[in-house]
Amino acid sequence: MAIVDYGALKLEAIIAVLDGGVLVITLNRAKQRNSYGGTLPTELIRTFDLADKDDRVRVIVMTAESDAPAYCSGADISKGWGGLFKPEDEVEGETAHRDTGGQVAMAIYNCRKITIAAVNGHAAGVGMTAMQLPFDLRFVWEGAKLVFPFVRRGINTEATSSYLLPRLVGHSRANSLLLTGATFSPTSPLISSLYHEIIPRREDVFPAALALANDLASNASQISIAYTKGLLQHPGDTIEENHILDSRALKLTGSGADAAEGALAFKERRPPKFPDMLSKISSPWYPWWKIVDVRHRKAKL
Repeated sequence: MAIVDYGALKLEAIIAVLDGGVLVITLNRAKQRNSYGGTLPTELIRTFDLADKDDRVRVIVMTAESDAPAYCSGADISKGWGGLFKPEDEVEGETAHRDTGGQVAMAIYNCRKITIAAVNGHAAGVGMTAMQLPFDLRFVWEGAKLVFPFVRRGINTEATSSYLLPRLVGHSRANSLLLTGATFSPTSPLISSLYHEIIPRREDVFPAALALANDLASNASQISIAYTKGLLQHPGDTIEENHILDSRALKLTGSGADAAEGALAFKERRPPKFPDMLSKISSPWYPWWKIVDVRHRKAKL
């Protein structure tokens, strides 16, 4: 693909800056408490899609401005929940609606690069679901207030969270978080396991996330990350099926230039310089899972 100039994308709700192998996405709706609305969903989907295909990007970190009142305060419902629905939804009926939170979550979840959320402020609703759960790693400020308020707002949990949250924290904890709609601290035993690291000072959250991002961008194989994420997200139904999947993946990765460089760098006791790129490495076997088309087909042509 053509080289992407992230500064020329004319983004409004986010700021995207590529520094080395790390793409930093900063939420840019501080005046709206970084609420989920406006052009934010489409800009996130577009940026994560571009970053997935951009060989220069090895890690993506998303955060909020350090002085913003919240990391993400949830959906903008100043005009009610009707703003969530498009005219097509009303014409075609209930089967036509596609939750934009879910679309954002899938764009992040399906990204083949390492994704990190640096939650340096309070988070509610979609600020917990689409803006955190689909990421590979999450850092959080210890003083953040975290809430899945859906049952107290008259709607159901969204943004694929009913799939992701039980798999991340366990079904019992997910019940407590989603069915009570209560506000939690990151240190609560019900949610603390969601986070890679809980940071005492708000201003230290992003630097900690960025330090790990830079380390991984320099020392982790882009190919290894993509296959490992695929195995984690799309495992077999049995140990035998998993054995077949990871064996085939190992044959593909182990035969590549990254594997040779990793072994040589280890032998020579130096940092690796992985040469392989996702755009140039492909196998008809990958992806091995069924790709589901989530688009709605109109009843009338």
